[in-house]
Amino acid sequence: MPIEVAILIYPGFELLDASGPVSVFSTANFVLDQQEKDPAYEISMVSSIGGAVRSSSGVSVNTKPLSKVPPRKLHTFLVAGAEAGPLRKVLKDPVVCERAPRWARKSNRYGSVCAGTFVLAKLKLIDGRCVASHWSACRSLAAAFPKVEVDENAIYVKDGNVWTSAGVTTGIDMALAMVANDTGMAVANDVAKRLVLYVRRPGNQSQFSPLLRAQRTAEHPFGDLMDWVQLNLEHNLDVPTLAARAGLSERSFFRKFTEAMDETPARLIESIRLDAARVLLSQGLATKLTASRVGLPSSRFAKAFERRFGMSPRLYREMHAQSAAPSRDR
Repeated sequence: MPIEVAILIYPGFELLDASGPVSVFSTANFVLDQQEKDPAYEISMVSSIGGAVRSSSGVSVNTKPLSKVPPRKLHTFLVAGAEAGPLRKVLKDPVVCERAPRWARKSNRYGSVCAGTFVLAKLKLIDGRCVASHWSACRSLAAAFPKVEVDENAIYVKDGNVWTSAGVTTGIDMALAMVANDTGMAVANDVAKRLVLYVRRPGNQSQFSPLLRAQRTAEHPFGDLMDWVQLNLEHNLDVPTLAARAGLSERSFFRKFTEAMDETPARLIESIRLDAARVLLSQGLATKLTASRVGLPSSRFAKAFERRFGMSPRLYREMHAQSAAPSRDR
């Protein structure tokens, strides 16, 4: 039987919250067709009254009406996110408030992308569940809905049959995990390749990597330096090397870098290396090869990784290379 996926949108929704997962599911169908297999997914967009629904970017999407389509057993029901204004309006829509919970509860799995978690929370669909949401909304979500457990770091979370993602592009990561769950890892990997994704990110990866934090806070010349670091993790990245790259004396570099980053060069470089290692291990790369790729001796790598993540690199690889989604099954 095909996997029916319905995504709820509303005026002002974030386009990528819906189009990202749709692209993943439709590409999975393409990959399966290339393998001479039947398509796995039937995808539809739904809204309160149907018709064209305008996104926040001005692009409109045709939808089926919740008001006229009786709730039926779906495989997957997702809610797209939006900024605060559109969210407040949709939460007052009587059709959404009456129909969406029935659609969700009849589905094998349901969830949201980005701030769509507010819709689920308001409709009491995630009480007692652990969820992800956009980093900027996590605290307000937790404060407004104390029965909901909010993971402020994960890019997506699976808690039983509830799947939620952090925001925008993380809906792609969550949809890839769904495809891996539905059709196998090989199909999900082929989808990721066709979409030219840099990496399939595991759900427990932080919304902001140490490198991205550094890039966001770095002032000239450290912004260019952080870009260079990303491409040279396997090389020596000690203070003399970094200072020379930045065109500063070692003492001046250490002082200015620590002030700008609020962290010493050694500690930040180690964090960036360990975060890169976590991604490589999640892809199934051997522990020794991972250590080499991120520029850490094997013995030091194992100790640093366990200190940072609470488990050995080998155990992390065994746990996460098999399954992309962090599960909170109960």
